[in-house]
Amino acid sequence: MATNRAVESGLVRGLGALDATTIVMGSMIGSGVFIVSADIARQVQSPGLLMMTWVVTAVMTLIAALSYGELAAMMPQAGGQYVYLREAFGPLWGFLYGWTLFLVIQTGTIAAVAVAFAKFAGVFFPAIASDRFLARVGPLGLSTQQALAVAVLVLLTWVNTRGVRAGAAVQNVFTIAKVGALLGLIGFGLFARGAPGAAEENFGGFWRNAEWGWTAVRLVGVAMVGALFSSDAWNNVTFAAGEIKNPRRNVPLALGLGVGIVSALYLAANLIYLKLLPLEAIQTAPEDRVATAAAAQIFGPVAVQIMAAAIMVSTFGCINGMVLAGARVYYAMALDGLFFRAVGKPDPRRHTPTVSLAVQCVWACLLTLTGTYSDLLDYVIFAVLLFYMLTIGGLFVLRRKRPEAPRPYRAIGYPALPALYIAAAGLIEALLLVYKPRYTWPGLILVLLGVPVYLVWRRKRAA
Repeated sequence: MATNRAVESGLVRGLGALDATTIVMGSMIGSGVFIVSADIARQVQSPGLLMMTWVVTAVMTLIAALSYGELAAMMPQAGGQYVYLREAFGPLWGFLYGWTLFLVIQTGTIAAVAVAFAKFAGVFFPAIASDRFLARVGPLGLSTQQALAVAVLVLLTWVNTRGVRAGAAVQNVFTIAKVGALLGLIGFGLFARGAPGAAEENFGGFWRNAEWGWTAVRLVGVAMVGALFSSDAWNNVTFAAGEIKNPRRNVPLALGLGVGIVSALYLAANLIYLKLLPLEAIQTAPEDRVATAAAAQIFGPVAVQIMAAAIMVSTFGCINGMVLAGARVYYAMALDGLFFRAVGKPDPRRHTPTVSLAVQCVWACLLTLTGTYSDLLDYVIFAVLLFYMLTIGGLFVLRRKRPEAPRPYRAIGYPALPALYIAAAGLIEALLLVYKPRYTWPGLILVLLGVPVYLVWRRKRAA
């Protein structure tokens, strides 16, 4: 039974089921669902295959979340996925995940979403732009857009140092607001009149241009990259399991509910896009802002401001959830002697990993200022899926290695559904290796660079 305080880690179990669910939902919903359908539509060239891409993504994400639920109930500790990999395959694999998470996956995503927040703030304040500089020395400069992004990162990091309840309060408010915004787009879109002939063309010729067989598999598999990233970060709740009340029940519940609700919202939003806009308008939406183009059919010219506000709310909540959760992984690594020792020391008064939050903030800010986060995120697509596959593979390993371990929740559909996820993700990995090699090999190299770093930390710990 979970105690009120996680004495072993110095963290307080102050998050309930609602808080855990809003971490799942708030971390998933960023700016992706409002944008990436344009690129997916350009790749698949068919309304039916566009929806199939989102459906397959939803099914895979839900299977993964339900599989992680068993691991979360079995090991309700701070660090989540890092701990699962460590226990299933050994400390090296846990470290490689934490290393990649800190270097790019978590901090790079935080930086990218912070810049997205600042970019949409520019709709209301034109002085906030990537080409408006506060300071510049040669090729280097600090734009107003970067300055706002950094300010948001610092603010939300500070909020989360005030205690886990402070971070959770922000998360709850902004998650409810962003879900409300998506529901508003979907609800108004149901009754709005779309572009002439859009619905008839898209749903009447739902499978037009679709080539079946291997071609459809290849197109959907490669196009899923954007949908998978838009549906990513659901696992962040496992990072904070050490601060969730009754985690053996609440973490699996939050994973299932959160992923299920967000996936349903994403599917509904894309159906609304197809109802309101011809496929060609989705493919050619200015700056890929599909949601804004759809909202323009509902609200007219003011849609730009409405969607900019909605995306700012969405990205603000997403940043907060990822800031809150990510710091718990580096904290758990430090407790294992695999990260800077100070990172493993919680604030004795507020029981938060303050140093870990600060280190994460500094690195995310540096990525924001260098502008390299977008390229880095492209490079780790392969690594992200690889770690998901490994973690779900850990289910099979731990069932064999620790059959007696407490499992108050068992993965639904085991072993068939977890095996299906591994097979599907493996196919996507193979497709990316063949068709997008420049996005895969750099990611693998980045992960492998963690091996010598791990050996250094191990030697340092043994000294």
